[in-house]
Amino acid sequence: MELSWLEKFLQNHRTPWIVGGLTITLFLIANLPWQLDDYDQAKQAFTSFEMVKEGRWLYQQTPREHVATKPPLIGWISAGLFQLTRSWDAAWRLPSFVAAIAVSILLFRAAAVAYGSVAALIALSAFGLNLLSLRLATLVRTDMPLAFLIFLIGFLIWRKIQKQEAWRPRDRFLIFGLLTAAMLIKGPIVYAFLLPGIGLFEWWRRKSDAPSAWCGWWPWLASLGVFLLWVVGGIVFQPGFFNEVVMREFVARFGETIHRSQPLYFYLPHLLHKFAPWSVLIIVFAIVDLRSRRWKIGAPFREMSPETFWLLCWSLGGLLAMSLIPSKRVDRIFPVIPPLCLLLAAQVVSISLDEKWRTPVYRWSAVALLFSILLTGSYTIAKVFSGYRNHRDALAVFGREVRHEVEAHGWRYEVIGGKDEGILLYLDRLRFVEPEDAITEWKAGIIDAVVAPDEEQPRLLRDLEGSVPSRIGSWTKNDERTRRYILLTRSRSAKP
Repeated sequence: MELSWLEKFLQNHRTPWIVGGLTITLFLIANLPWQLDDYDQAKQAFTSFEMVKEGRWLYQQTPREHVATKPPLIGWISAGLFQLTRSWDAAWRLPSFVAAIAVSILLFRAAAVAYGSVAALIALSAFGLNLLSLRLATLVRTDMPLAFLIFLIGFLIWRKIQKQEAWRPRDRFLIFGLLTAAMLIKGPIVYAFLLPGIGLFEWWRRKSDAPSAWCGWWPWLASLGVFLLWVVGGIVFQPGFFNEVVMREFVARFGETIHRSQPLYFYLPHLLHKFAPWSVLIIVFAIVDLRSRRWKIGAPFREMSPETFWLLCWSLGGLLAMSLIPSKRVDRIFPVIPPLCLLLAAQVVSISLDEKWRTPVYRWSAVALLFSILLTGSYTIAKVFSGYRNHRDALAVFGREVRHEVEAHGWRYEVIGGKDEGILLYLDRLRFVEPEDAITEWKAGIIDAVVAPDEEQPRLLRDLEGSVPSRIGSWTKNDERTRRYILLTRSRSAKP
């Protein structure tokens, strides 16, 4: 039977290279123009900034001088990258980008070995060409590195089950290292993505001779012990750590008083949307599989291979556990995406074993791939175009221009805080000052310029004798979107 052009496209050896190259390109450009004004990027970036500038290696603060709530591992990595690249943009965004590429490569190779080239292509495409991966690939956040470490742990369990191997001491030390790294990125949330799935799998395998997904207690408890050492140190040595980190950041996630509570089903529609068209394809393949078994719901679970059942437990267990936590945000569910990609690859192979379904499965997969290219490509282009047209990086550009002007004239200056935490990083400063302190330093001749929110301009022009607004502003003509900042300098006649 002659193959259709869709099937030929799917089986062409050049297609993975095309998809891989497109994925890397979209990862790189999706968040352009780069800025730190949303998704708490400034808080994450400030941790490594403080490490380099002030040597705060274990406990950091936010730009507002509150206690930083995340463990320091990604900050350490960014600080090291800055020493190598001397670029903060590269140092802040490379951890997420490298993690995204690593997951892509590992997914493709694992699926290729286990399921073949077509399934590997689908797994690669599903991970790279969805709206969640695109957004997180160069965002200054910890979600992508955390997802990479969780994927490595789940992948190691998958390989053990697939090869029917017993857990050895070396494997347990590897799990301990990966769990410790995950703990030092975002704390015990790693448990939510793995332990429910392990529990489900262990319950299922009691009636079979499938190998265990459980490596033993000590890697889990020892990694938690390392994290608790960091927590205890913060409680002892950092004022406010207990309230800000232990109570507000961790304990309050399980309540409804501080963090915004979302309904139990919150993640399902978001996954269907953000992971489309692959989420739809997973559902379609599941329906096809049930139909081929005459709608006997128990049959797939009885006949499913142990390694495929682990993928199902892993992804659904993480989804269920995160759904039970009242505090929810779309990005937090991202670590379930890689196992879903492997599960989709397993579905492709399982259903295509039936000759009558092979052609439809390949054609549907090819259509999903082409649609995902159209969807993610058009979304990225529109987002980047809108970002530049609306000057989304206006504050970042303002900061660069101010630094250039200050260096050119040798000015000493201070920054008065507004609502934007990223402005400190754009200006390469560590602290905001209060308006009264800036006025005092101006009168004493300590500073020559002040950066401030535009609403402070009338007061500052009155109290900063001899000050004049610079030509540099954080907004362009008819720009009502960007928060407005000004640079005030001494007039030439008023120089002390």
